[in-house]
Amino acid sequence: MIKVLVATSQTQGMRANDYNGCIEGELLWFPPMCQSGNDDPDDSCGCGRGFGGLNSHRATTTAVVRTIDELSKGDYAEAIASSMAAQGYDSSLAHEIADSLLDLVREVPDGTVLEHRQDHLQARQLVR
Repeated sequence: MIKVLVATSQTQGMRANDYNGCIEGELLWFPPMCQSGNDDPDDSCGCGRGFGGLNSHRATTTAVVRTIDELSKGDYAEAIASSMAAQGYDSSLAHEIADSLLDLVREVPDGTVLEHRQDHLQARQLVR
């Protein structure tokens, strides 16, 4: 049982430049950003504000925190590695990426909708 980021359409449209090409509930990660995304999260590229879908290889600007009972840390790292390899990335750091993502959401309540702006993760909608 682990807590992860998954794709959601909740709060889509809150920002004028929101987008969602992911599958609802799909596991997410932070793919590398291009220079434009590093310079400006609102750049037309969108990578400075997008989470990457591990299955669809598409992106979304909204994620929700979910605890998935059936998912182990090892399976999560393998899903990240498989997705990275399928997209042409070096997957050798998949376990470290999984650890970082797990640490990032460990204290965030389930159901919290998040966005990221470059290296800043913030809540769009808190669960009370």
